[in-house]
Amino acid sequence: MASSALDLLFGKIVSILENEASLLSGVRDEIKEMERELDSMRSFLVDAERAGHYSQAEEKWVANVRDRACEIEDVLDEFICHMSKQQQQWRRNKFTSFFLRGIHFPKNLILKHKTAAKLQKINKELINMQNRNQRYGLNQLKGKDEEMDPNLLKNESESCLFLKDDDLVGIEKTQYDLLNWLTDGELQRTVISVVGMGGSGKTALVANTFNKERIKQHFECCAWITVSQQYALEELLRSMIKQFTETKNLENLNAMSYRDLGETILNYLQTRRYLIVLDDVWSIETLQLVSRVLPDGRSGSRVVITTRMVDVASFQCRSHVLELKPLRPDAAWKLFCMKAFPSNGGQCPSHLDSLARNLAEKCEGLPLAIVALGGLLSCKNFRTDEWRRVHDNLNWELTNNPVLGKVKSILLLSYHHLPYRLKHCFLYCCLFPEDYEIRRKRLIRLWMAEGFVQEEVVAERYLHELICRGLLQVARRNESGRPKACKMHDILRELALSISKAEKFVAKSDGKEEIEDNGIRRLSIEAKNQKEMKAAGKSSLSRLHSLFVFAVDEISRSSFNRLPSGFKLLRVLDVEGTPIKELPAELMNLFNLRYLNLTGTLVKELSESIGKLYNLQYLILKRTHIKELPPGIVMLKNLRYLCAYRYNVSGMEFDFAFGTVVPPNICSLKSLQNLGFVEARGSFIKQVGGMTQLRTLSLYNVEEADEKDLCLSIGNLSLLRSLVVMSSNEEEKLKMDALVSAPPRLEKLTLAGKLEKVPHWVNSLHSLTYLSLHWSRLRDDFLPHIQALPNLGRFTLLNAYEGERLSFLEGFQKLKILQIWKCPRLKEIVMNKGVMPCLQELDIRECQELMTLPHGWESLPDLKQVYFRDVSRGIIEEICGSEISDQPTNIFLFREQQDGEAVAKWMYRMY
Repeated sequence: MASSALDLLFGKIVSILENEASLLSGVRDEIKEMERELDSMRSFLVDAERAGHYSQAEEKWVANVRDRACEIEDVLDEFICHMSKQQQQWRRNKFTSFFLRGIHFPKNLILKHKTAAKLQKINKELINMQNRNQRYGLNQLKGKDEEMDPNLLKNESESCLFLKDDDLVGIEKTQYDLLNWLTDGELQRTVISVVGMGGSGKTALVANTFNKERIKQHFECCAWITVSQQYALEELLRSMIKQFTETKNLENLNAMSYRDLGETILNYLQTRRYLIVLDDVWSIETLQLVSRVLPDGRSGSRVVITTRMVDVASFQCRSHVLELKPLRPDAAWKLFCMKAFPSNGGQCPSHLDSLARNLAEKCEGLPLAIVALGGLLSCKNFRTDEWRRVHDNLNWELTNNPVLGKVKSILLLSYHHLPYRLKHCFLYCCLFPEDYEIRRKRLIRLWMAEGFVQEEVVAERYLHELICRGLLQVARRNESGRPKACKMHDILRELALSISKAEKFVAKSDGKEEIEDNGIRRLSIEAKNQKEMKAAGKSSLSRLHSLFVFAVDEISRSSFNRLPSGFKLLRVLDVEGTPIKELPAELMNLFNLRYLNLTGTLVKELSESIGKLYNLQYLILKRTHIKELPPGIVMLKNLRYLCAYRYNVSGMEFDFAFGTVVPPNICSLKSLQNLGFVEARGSFIKQVGGMTQLRTLSLYNVEEADEKDLCLSIGNLSLLRSLVVMSSNEEEKLKMDALVSAPPRLEKLTLAGKLEKVPHWVNSLHSLTYLSLHWSRLRDDFLPHIQALPNLGRFTLLNAYEGERLSFLEGFQKLKILQIWKCPRLKEIVMNKGVMPCLQELDIRECQELMTLPHGWESLPDLKQVYFRDVSRGIIEEICGSEISDQPTNIFLFREQQDGEAVAKWMYRMY
């Protein structure tokens, strides 16, 4: 972590030296000297982090390095901020700039002298730290490995071989599939992967299956190999040979090379049906090296691997991957009670029921945590005070209680295995409240604003890596299968919070009491049951770089409306979902601010001084009360993302959202990549074609007469990936046929307004994954123009069709979600066999004339959920029977597979 901090700071210094040359006269030498010193320290710490963790003395040294790095960053930020503000004043007052320079010259000279003195002092401290390290032998950090000892890991893995069937809960269906794959008669050697986050029960499942008599009789020879992060390949092969042959000639075996060992295994297994389990595999390279010595004959052999890494799991076996999900609530509760109340027959006493259920829920279905926590609580003699103490101090228990030490060590293996650049990104996620769904795009923008990553494509890769390693869980996916929102497992979050606190990376507060000024850089406030907030003293906030505020209960959401004050170096301010009505006046002086998120607040207007936030890159004003942006917005030349809109209460009406009025010269912001939801006024439509960096554009209040200018502008936006065009009212025709060639990368398209026909260019959008036709009121069959779109994953029709029959005859090969809403004359939906083979969700609302279920819906192989809302009595009776009462008009159909059942059954629920 310290190396990550230095890496970010080093990059910042290089950037300053390259881009702020005009501001550095008087301090350049000090910064150059510091650059050299920090570069050597950074390389030193990167090597140390890779070697392991630190001793107490080493930790002290690393903490000092981190503190000095933060001091340097603050000094540079204050200096650049002061000098840049003056340059802005000079640019705005060209006629008086000469006099202003004269007035400010003495002040600047004093500032530069003070800054140089501060940097020299810090630089001297860095050099002294290096000298002390050499005196006390810390110049070569070897670290101490806090991770589990390799032998302990091996023992932990192999101890699962002695688990009884009764110890396993909630995995019946998964074990059924695993047993079938192992013994299904397929002669080709098959690799089977079991993947899941640390502690999800992968090893326990495979070990229990490995030990079954059915497996021992099916295979001629079996071996269990524990790999882990640290392994010697030759030792793995020797272990394999010992289990296969039970050889006594260990001396000869120990002298064999990798080649000799490989040949021995290959010759022995050549004609045999074998089963090899590779437990806890961390890299594809390991699989490749072991696979080379295993014969690939047609004898029905199997290789089973357990891993936390999705890329490892899918490397050789895309069709044979078992992903272990968290236990369902009923299974988790059963396992918890078995471990917590063994003396009471696995039954929870009534006086502990509430506490016990809360603790079980904290584990979020993670078997390792459930077993460990249950074992700890089994010693508490059913005493409520003891259970309450564990419940209220779970973070401390995880960090300090040896009974839970195994949970911490196993889960942190994934964290310690991260490349050092990803550690910041992972710990950053603990800023959000427990069980909070973090939107992918929000997280990526935050990482970029913080400086953790420069390019969006790299941030996407980082997020994918954290998900693949089981450190983040996918909460929702979009129509193309990409994560739409993710979350942290509660136990992982507690561990991340403890690391963040020690590293001074993040501090959490409930807003009721002031927090200590201990050099924290990021503060997350979860306001509960309060109207005002006491975050910290001004000295603490003055050093803060990021502030998040969450109103996590109804009282705070309805009454809390004031922000703390006192910050001056803030880079990130995120108050999404809080009832803030006004922004502090000092906010407009935050020269360093990169990210401002006011989504879901009660703010009605922005100050004209918004233009002073020169470095602002992300301005997010979704679902606010802001109707018009001030002219000063055009001063934000670094702005990359601007989104402002208000929602209608009813999303089914034409005006589902309202745009925001922007200044006429908004198009001068050439760095903008995202612009929405803006009202098309004056010459805006004609000018927007010059914003060639746009990836996302949402237009409101478009008229029929705008067709030519609109199409010319859109044709110029070759990088566009998302487009929303909404006419001025529901009767205004939306004409876009003049567009000769649509942006080739377009992935999302919403057309809101009356259409005579689907624009001719829509069928050329081969990258399109989302299409919404909103109040189009088409009369002719339009599906043939859309059905061949190769990547369409989500298709929404809202009052888009006035015909009586929708016929899906062919195509729609990747469609996953189909929504048909408010088609008042629709009487029949037909789905031919073979159409929409990937459809998972069908949602039909307010189609009162539709009297029967869609023809052919039952033949859709992947369909899992069907929603009917405000539909006819005929559909309700077709599903539920005529005896149902006449009250409900909403019904939810879903497929559910019970444990042990091979086929999922359709169930329904009224609501």
